[in-house]
Amino acid sequence: QVQLVESGGGLVQAGGSLRLSCAASGRTFSSYTMGWFRQAPGKEREFVAAISWRFGSSYYADSDSVKGRFTISRDITKNRVYLQMNTLKPEDTAVYYCAARRDFTTATLERKDLYDYWGQGTQVTVSS
Repeated sequence: QVQLVESGGGLVQAGGSLRLSCAASGRTFSSYTMGWFRQAPGKEREFVAAISWRFGSSYYADSDSVKGRFTISRDITKNRVYLQMNTLKPEDTAVYYCAARRDFTTATLERKDLYDYWGQGTQVTVSS
């Protein structure tokens, strides 16, 4: 049974940093892509970043909202994926979800419907 468990969320002041962690278990993820999504109240769940488990190639949302501030990484030995978030802004407030899919097709990485497994989410709140 595949499980993705996020942790590391919390309340932080604007300008601060958080590192989210996603613990993956239940299968071999070597051929998988791991992604981070977020969902703010009243908004659609949106793509943040993805990483190839095997090669470590990363891909970020094509917007100025996270580029240069967020970094995705993985630790194969610990079966964990991380999202380092720096210079946080109030608009980063959302529930952040970890997800997994079987391929790394860059043209479709932002499509949440193509991810097979999801975690329960972790709340990030950034105060102004």
